[in-house]
Amino acid sequence: MKKILLATAAAVAALSATAQAADLNRGYYQKAPAPVYAAPLYNWTGFYLGGHLGGEFSQNNTFNGLALSDSSARFMGGVQGGYDWQLSPMWVIGLEGQYSWVGNHQLNAIFPGGYVYNNNQRGIASITGRVGYTWGPGLIYVKGGYAYSDNNETVTLGGAPVGFALTDNHSNGWTIGGGAEYMFVPNWSAKVEYQYYDFGDSRFTVPAALVPFGSFHNDEHTVKAGLNYRFNLGNLGGPGYARY
Repeated sequence: MKKILLATAAAVAALSATAQAADLNRGYYQKAPAPVYAAPLYNWTGFYLGGHLGGEFSQNNTFNGLALSDSSARFMGGVQGGYDWQLSPMWVIGLEGQYSWVGNHQLNAIFPGGYVYNNNQRGIASITGRVGYTWGPGLIYVKGGYAYSDNNETVTLGGAPVGFALTDNHSNGWTIGGGAEYMFVPNWSAKVEYQYYDFGDSRFTVPAALVPFGSFHNDEHTVKAGLNYRFNLGNLGGPGYARY
């Protein structure tokens, strides 16, 4: 009887080993899952603050053919801040305020009779909306809105100040532009940007001797490079999106 029981146990063990080998051949054996690495998360939603450096360039301006002496290229530097909202994996909208200090901008005109007009533009600012297309860390955008020019204007005759009035002080205008921005780490982004400012036409109404010379147009072209710190507010106002 013992021999029969031992033979039966050996047969069961052999059948079990054969079944396990067959299962392995049929692919029932599962390897441990490979480690999963999360893709970097690029989320443009949130507030940001930063600074910029660049140049400002003016076109030639005239009073009915009377040439103006204009320092046509100037250094500029300033600050910007705003809020971006990522609407989808590809689209971002935002609002931005910007102020730039302008160096050595002197617009001068010497009129017959000895009158001298001077416009010292000390700064230039804007409040703009923008719309951008993003692919993860990169963003290209267009922007436009209100523009402001911080002007200090004088008229002199024989070196003495003279009262004057203009139809428009060309401090208020509009702006349009575009650029590209890249988020090189989650909290920091760098940008390059072109922006055009238009402050319209203006003419003298006082003194009477300057009225016949008509109007002049005031506009500016700027190129800037900047750096922004982003406060990483995540899903406040919009979802975050990752590129895989």
